Amino acid sequence: MNQFPIMDGELYIGGVPITQLAERAGQTPFYAYDRKLITERVENLRHSLPEEIHIHYAIKANPMPAIVQHLAGLVDGFDLASAGEMKTALDTTMPATKISVAGPGKTDKELRQAIAAGITINLESEGEMRRTAQVGEVLGIAPRVAVRVNPDYDLKSSGMKMGGGPKQFGVDAERVPAMLKELGQLGLKFFGFHIFWGSQNLNPEAIMEAHEKTFNLAIRLSEQAPDTVQSLNIGGGLGIPYFPGEKRLDLAPIGENLNKLLPSLKAELPEAEIVTELGRYLVGEAGIYICKIIDIKESRGEKFLITDGGLHHHLAASGNFGQIIRKNYPVTIANKMESTILEMVNVVGLLCTPLDILANKMELPQAGIGDLVAIYQSGAYGYTASPEHFLSHPSCMELIV
Repeated sequence: MNQFPIMDGELYIGGVPITQLAERAGQTPFYAYDRKLITERVENLRHSLPEEIHIHYAIKANPMPAIVQHLAGLVDGFDLASAGEMKTALDTTMPATKISVAGPGKTDKELRQAIAAGITINLESEGEMRRTAQVGEVLGIAPRVAVRVNPDYDLKSSGMKMGGGPKQFGVDAERVPAMLKELGQLGLKFFGFHIFWGSQNLNPEAIMEAHEKTFNLAIRLSEQAPDTVQSLNIGGGLGIPYFPGEKRLDLAPIGENLNKLLPSLKAELPEAEIVTELGRYLVGEAGIYICKIIDIKESRGEKFLITDGGLHHHLAASGNFGQIIRKNYPVTIANKMESTILEMVNVVGLLCTPLDILANKMELPQAGIGDLVAIYQSGAYGYTASPEHFLSHPSCMELIV
């Protein structure tokens, strides 16, 4: 899973040895993100998917402003989940017309901001639709909206199901026709559909099946639409490998399947821009979390490497961010990459909770105090998805190289 080069026994990030990067950061712990790897991921997607597919970045995966600005020059649009992300997106060169906002609890304030900026609002309920119309009327602006649909199917083998069954996300597919009828009477500019079924999937066949069902659902719903479908967001779903036994997703069959499906879709929805919304897939493997060993102790036959990091900076790596059964993220000793002396250890943080485990009974290069622990696959849902203020330890740093 390691995409970062190794030279002279050290991990290199963005062409910089890890010990030098730690000096540049001025502290541990820190996250480091590699621009080149992010760029290569987008380029590979462009090569693997049909050219008709527009790539949007879901900012919630990693809202670091420098990353969002970098991606503004690579992708076709942004998808937001809050007013804070809206500010980050609007501070870049991405046109507001290429930005959409989703989320089941948009406040009137957030709706006003989005409408004033010209951002597309993905409507999550009939009530939100009516509030959006009211806010637009007050502002004297006809809001541009899409309907987020909770499909009547889910993504098989999905790490996280976002559609199918009862969900807080979107409008149940069977309720959408009545909603579309009302929408057409409210002074809203209908723009299209947002159909998000799941995420973190490594099964090409499951994703292909979801794409086919999504296209069929969009065509069916378009018959009730008050205006032409100009945008169809088919969600993301593309996963990255985290744990032993997981393989990198094969994009080839997904791209081939989309090529087969697009002609019939375009025949029915000729003006629709097809969007795939990706977050983790674009940035997850381009990031790494670095912390320093500050103590080593033995306890009843087991060795513990105690670091200055922990779950307050990287909740996902601790297994407390949705894992049913805790599994180790890929971990290494970043400044001893070529060591042949290995030992079985536990890597833990400095928090007063038994949940603060970064690696459990893992064979790693023999390490000492002052050595650097690296956690791979840390570019998405890392720092901002963690309880930073838990126990009031110092903040983490983020940098991009």
